Amino acid sequence: MSLPLTLRPPVVENRSAQWWRHRGPLRVMFVNTSLDVGGAETLLLNLVDRLGGEWFAPEVCCLKQPGVLGPEFARRVPFFAHLLAHKYDLRVLPRLTRLLRQRQIDAVVTVGAGDRMFWGRLAAWRAGVPVVLTALHSTGWPDRIQWLNRRLNWCTSGFVAVAHAHARYLIQQEKLPAEKVFVVPNGVDTQRFVPGRAAEGLRDQLQLAPDAPVVGIVAALRPEKNHEGFLELARLVARQVPAARFLVVGDGPRRRELEQLARQLELDDRVQFLGSRSDVDQLLRLMDVVVLTSHVEAAPVTILEAMACGRPFVAPAVGSIPELIADGRTGYVVPPGQIDQQAERVVQVLQDRQLAQRLGQAARERAVRHYSLEAMVRGYQQLLLGLYCRSRGVSPPPGLEDLWGESALPSEQAEQGALLVSN
Repeated sequence: MSLPLTLRPPVVENRSAQWWRHRGPLRVMFVNTSLDVGGAETLLLNLVDRLGGEWFAPEVCCLKQPGVLGPEFARRVPFFAHLLAHKYDLRVLPRLTRLLRQRQIDAVVTVGAGDRMFWGRLAAWRAGVPVVLTALHSTGWPDRIQWLNRRLNWCTSGFVAVAHAHARYLIQQEKLPAEKVFVVPNGVDTQRFVPGRAAEGLRDQLQLAPDAPVVGIVAALRPEKNHEGFLELARLVARQVPAARFLVVGDGPRRRELEQLARQLELDDRVQFLGSRSDVDQLLRLMDVVVLTSHVEAAPVTILEAMACGRPFVAPAVGSIPELIADGRTGYVVPPGQIDQQAERVVQVLQDRQLAQRLGQAARERAVRHYSLEAMVRGYQQLLLGLYCRSRGVSPPPGLEDLWGESALPSEQAEQGALLVSN
């Protein structure tokens, strides 16, 4: 049984058509702290790249420095930075308020918790922005919602979760109002991330033997990603598959420490730390199995990217991972912290090519059907449009009524108030 839910605004026949014809696209400002390379930042780049058009005009504001991806955003949309000099710089409020008014912003989306969530929502309220959303991508740090941020829930139109389990976490653990939690599943570019062979010469560049099995992890080098677990997994797998090689894609302050640990485990000739890469799609095609060993997660983008590339994934049952990986059909989910079980599953896939092919094919089909970038963009369009129309008491503009499909949730989620916006 499912319960149909909708954000359909009230129909106001006489005002709607004329009003929409003259107002132009909705101006949407995404507020972040800095844009370094990471899953949430990549999602945002893809989102703003495709959200623009006749009905939506995205812009991006970094409260601090632009970060590594800042120039890429600036090439695509109006981009602003350096509004917050330090953590206690109260002048950020008038600066951001003034910017929102000058840009005539219709909707603010703060990406993540912390300063951006607090100052972004407060400035939006002061500027009279009709729609104020907070998009969250993690469970716990860095998206832990502190007491001060909870005090602004009243001026927030909605909170975006990336999966049903993530929505339940936000409602039950972060104590967000259930009626304001919406689910827009993450999505990836299934035209870029496709099955096939890696670019010619990449295996040689990485000094990998032509027949060497490859296991990889794509994750920022942060404590919650538990790269120590990945190195232990590598040690266990190498015992049974001596030819296996291991790639660590991602960077962070822990790199030197982890490289030293690899040497202590006598893995330095098997494990390569590649840092941040722009060719993740090619590297995923090079891998026979992709893994995560995280302590906490929400809905990791790397899983979706690997699935789209037709690669089996083995990961712990934390956060929304059991929603993404169909255990035994597109990959394997193991109990949290059970690195030995995870290593056994990796070995199983490496030693059975037919199994790997079957899992990979099913993973690709699942990614295309449920986790495309188009579905994610459509979810944001539906949510932004619905909340804006509700705030103005009007119906959608002609031509966009098709965004209002009847959304349905399993009764368990419906009772908790989380609304699925994208399928």
